[in-house]
Amino acid sequence: MDTEFTSRYPWYTSKDYFYKCLEENAQGSRVTLLAYYDGTLAGCCHLLFTSEYPNFKRNNIPEINDLNVFPEFRRKGIASKMFDEFERIASKRSEQIGLAVGLYKDYGHAQKMYNKRGYVMDGHGIYYKNMEVKPGEQVSVDDDLLLYLIKELVD
Repeated sequence: MDTEFTSRYPWYTSKDYFYKCLEENAQGSRVTLLAYYDGTLAGCCHLLFTSEYPNFKRNNIPEINDLNVFPEFRRKGIASKMFDEFERIASKRSEQIGLAVGLYKDYGHAQKMYNKRGYVMDGHGIYYKNMEVKPGEQVSVDDDLLLYLIKELVD
């Protein structure tokens, strides 16, 4: 898995990330889906049952996390299929599911997809590294500057 990511994303370094994910899957605190397209790994995504984001953690809202569909496999419905499965799994434990999205242009397609799927802002503003950004504060616009969204799940 690491080799697939490093070959597509030169900035990627795992630092045992996928081993941690495997352990958390075995413990039942995470579900990881690997997406394949014509037998080739096309991406992956995770469902965290305990989010680090304070609002989700406090309200036991599962979080879809770290969606990655490799560029050559995008616009084929892969992310939507993973989301369908995560929403099905989460609905057995919660009436809501959540996720975070970055705020700069690279996240534009994800922002539109989440909106189309019924995810709405959770009303708690923007967060940087899981800390609320307060008026007047300065933060970097990078992958850690996030807006959290929720969706009501119907059983």
